[in-house]
Amino acid sequence: MEVLYYSTRSNGQPIKASQAILKGLSDDGGLFVPDHVPALDKSLKELAGMSYQQVAYEVMKLFLTDFTEEELKNCIAKAYDEKFDTDVIAPMAEAEGAYFLELFHGPTIAFKDMALSILPHLLITSARKNQIKNEIVILTATSGDTGKAALAGFANVEGTRIIVFYPKNGVSPIQEKQMVTQKGANTLVVGIHGNFDDAQTGVKKIFSDKALAKEMDEKGFQFSSANSINVGRLVPQVCYYVYAYARLLAEGRIAEGEKINIVVPTGNFGNILAAFYAKNMGLPIDKLICASNENKVLFDFFSTGVYDRNREFMLTSSPSMDILISSNLERLIYRIAGNDAKKNQELMAALSGQGKYVIDDAMKAGLADFYGNYASEQETAAIIKKIYEDCGYVIDTHTAVAAAVYEKYQAETKDQTKTVIASTASPFKFTRSVMNAIDAKYDSMTDFELVDELSKLANVKVPNAIEEIRTAPVLHDKQCDSDQMQNVVREFLGL
Repeated sequence: MEVLYYSTRSNGQPIKASQAILKGLSDDGGLFVPDHVPALDKSLKELAGMSYQQVAYEVMKLFLTDFTEEELKNCIAKAYDEKFDTDVIAPMAEAEGAYFLELFHGPTIAFKDMALSILPHLLITSARKNQIKNEIVILTATSGDTGKAALAGFANVEGTRIIVFYPKNGVSPIQEKQMVTQKGANTLVVGIHGNFDDAQTGVKKIFSDKALAKEMDEKGFQFSSANSINVGRLVPQVCYYVYAYARLLAEGRIAEGEKINIVVPTGNFGNILAAFYAKNMGLPIDKLICASNENKVLFDFFSTGVYDRNREFMLTSSPSMDILISSNLERLIYRIAGNDAKKNQELMAALSGQGKYVIDDAMKAGLADFYGNYASEQETAAIIKKIYEDCGYVIDTHTAVAAAVYEKYQAETKDQTKTVIASTASPFKFTRSVMNAIDAKYDSMTDFELVDELSKLANVKVPNAIEEIRTAPVLHDKQCDSDQMQNVVREFLGL
């Protein structure tokens, strides 16, 4: 059955998956959502016998219904190949009574690779399907990981250019080095003076500028997005939750149909929304545990039904979650509003205008699948140390937020359901925070000395993504104020 995509902000004509991927964001500023969440058409037992690539096909074919089998399998084969350092693509490690789904074995050692390895291929295929002749300009804001993963995915891909904006002092040293050393004549990386929300707001503004879009079209360009708002990012994320369940079943750790919980460290809400979609496809998931850091806007929302970004922006050791405007939450809001675009539009206008909105009791009832909590900086560091000392397993700061929240959830509910924790980044990406959490004595070391020390400690080889930036020259040193972002784009495109 065909799946079509609507905007969350208007009741306009639905579009096909390939068109939604190409546009990224709807013209009215809304996000594209499927007209229905399709049900899995393979049994859990059948999925348990499949490779990652096969599971990805079985999930994606249901959402991306205007792609042929050959097109989709070709995109999947190009994405999930030797770029990943393990054949299984997303292995699981058991530690501290939970299963850590390691989503960081791709080229930039963060979970964003799981979707951004395939997005360029989905985009190019979509462009061909829709007879697009323009060069596609990927415009993205990053809180640290999306930027490098998108750059790696799109570098030197014919018919594309990519511009990444990041908060100049809001990412880890390793994250910044990964971005500013990126090769590729079609790439541009810009540090903005401001935080991630400033970068994201600036990008959305550029996307919705009709005059600029017209001028670009005349010059042979059109924008698309690599941010998690693109359905070409969201759909591939659903796959790894289905795969995680299939692995647990294949290894005899759960019985067929047995429910599991999923814990996700959450900033922009896309990763946990993908788990929500997996549940709605029929995957036996009980609770979706939404873990926030000290920027706990989502925890407060789940507790009170009030989304309020009027608060101090905290810089934490889990910078990819330092976000006060969770873009993907809009897709859930639209759904719990009964797919009412007008109601959703009013709430988003309130967020844009007053910086807050309040949902009613009927909508609150739609949040029953979710549990929210947060971890302080101290709790995040403490759980890294605890898991290392108990199990010899080293996790990064974002995964630690999830592990700390899971501990709180268990203490509060006494729930013993088997649980998968989304491990969203390699500890090598946040070495200083991770090593300081284990022992303060490491703080005197340089970033790359810490990398080698972590390798010894965790008994894990230094990932290639880190090795290749040790001596790489800085190729991008551009900076700007957030109100100058459009000028930077114009200059790069020669407008």
